[in-house]
Amino acid sequence: MPLDIIRADITQIHADAIVNAANSTLLGGGGVDGAIHRAAGSALLEECRALGGCETGQAKLTGGYRLSCKYIIHTVGPIWQGGELREAELLYSCYKNSLLLAQENGCESIAFPLISAGVYGYPKAEAVSVAIRAIGDFLRENDMDVTLVIFDRSSLIAGSHLFGSIAQYIDDTYAEENTEAPEMRLMNANSMAAAFAEPAPLQAEEVLEHTDLFLSDEPEHHDEKKARKKGRIRSFFKTPSAKKEAMFEGFVPPEYSTEPQEPASLSELLSSIDESFSQSLLRLIDRSGMTDVQVYRKANIDRKLFSKIRSDIDYKPKKQTALAFAIALELTLPETLSLLAKAGYTLSDSIKFDLIVKYFIINGRYNIFELNQALFSFDQTLIGC
Repeated sequence: MPLDIIRADITQIHADAIVNAANSTLLGGGGVDGAIHRAAGSALLEECRALGGCETGQAKLTGGYRLSCKYIIHTVGPIWQGGELREAELLYSCYKNSLLLAQENGCESIAFPLISAGVYGYPKAEAVSVAIRAIGDFLRENDMDVTLVIFDRSSLIAGSHLFGSIAQYIDDTYAEENTEAPEMRLMNANSMAAAFAEPAPLQAEEVLEHTDLFLSDEPEHHDEKKARKKGRIRSFFKTPSAKKEAMFEGFVPPEYSTEPQEPASLSELLSSIDESFSQSLLRLIDRSGMTDVQVYRKANIDRKLFSKIRSDIDYKPKKQTALAFAIALELTLPETLSLLAKAGYTLSDSIKFDLIVKYFIINGRYNIFELNQALFSFDQTLIGC
C-alpha cells in the first residue's frame, strides 16, 4: 500500500531511500541516527562531513552504503519546547522535504522513523499525527510507497483523545453485545447509524415487527442508557397507553400467505444476480464526481491493484481493500455495508477491527491515514491494498 505503518528496525528495511533523524551536524549521534551510521559504515560519515550540516526542517541526501537502500536522506527534526515555537510546522517540513528529495532522485519507496520523538522529546502521539498528515498530503498528489517505522505501538495511544474515544466505544459496544437482551440485539442488526439518530415517531407497522419488546407499559427492565441510545424505541416506551392504542386505530395487519412457495430454480436465481463489487465501485466513483486517481490515492490503494479491479468485473477484493474504497468515497454506514456485501463481507460488533472502522464512519472521519494510525495503535490490520 502507498502508506504502511510497521514496528521494525529501520536499518533492516528494504527501500529506495531510508530517512535518518539526524542532528544538525549530520555527523552521527544517538538513537536512530547512531544506528544508521553504524549500519551504513564509516564511509557514510565521510560523505556527511562534506555536506556542511543541515538546518531544522530541511533534508540532505547521501548514498546508502551498507544499508539495503540506494540513498539515505538526513533530516533534522525540531526539539520539543512545549509546542509554541513552530515545532509542528518544522516537523511537517522534515517529512515534506524528505519526500520531495526522494522524488527528485527517482525513488519509488521510502522509509521514515518517527522523527523528533526520541531524545528530542516530541510527544509520540502528536509526532505520529504530524507524520501521517504530511505523508498523507504528499500521497494525495503523488505516487510513492511510504513506510512509517514505529518503535513503540502502545505509546501512540497514551494521551490521545481520539484513541481514548475509540477505546471507550469498543468497550461500550462489546458490553452491549454481550449483556443486552436478544430482543435488543435484534435492533442492533439494523444500521448502527440509527442508534445515533434523532428519535422519530414509530409507525404501527414498525411496532408490530418488534411486538415482544412492548409487553409492558413500564419497561423497568431496560437500562436507561441503552434506551436513550435506541432512539426510536425510547419514544414508544414513553408513549401513554391511550396514545399507543390510537397508533393502531384503523391499522390492518398485512396478510401473509400460508401456501407453500414454489422454490426458484438455480437458473432463475442466477439470472437475477446482483451487480458485482467492481460494478458497484465504479458506479459509486462516477456518482462521487472524483477521478479514478483521486479515489485510489485517497483509498491508500496501489495504482496497479486499482487497474485490476477496473478491468475485472468479477474481481473479489480483500475486506481491507473494500473498506478503503468506502472510506475514500465517504460512504455512510448502510452504503458501506452494501458495498462490503458485494464482496461477501460485513462488519461485526464482535470484532475490534470492525468496530474501529465503524467508529470512524459513524463519526464522519474519512481520513484513511488517520484511520490506519488508529488501527495500528490497536494492533489491527491496516486498510488499503
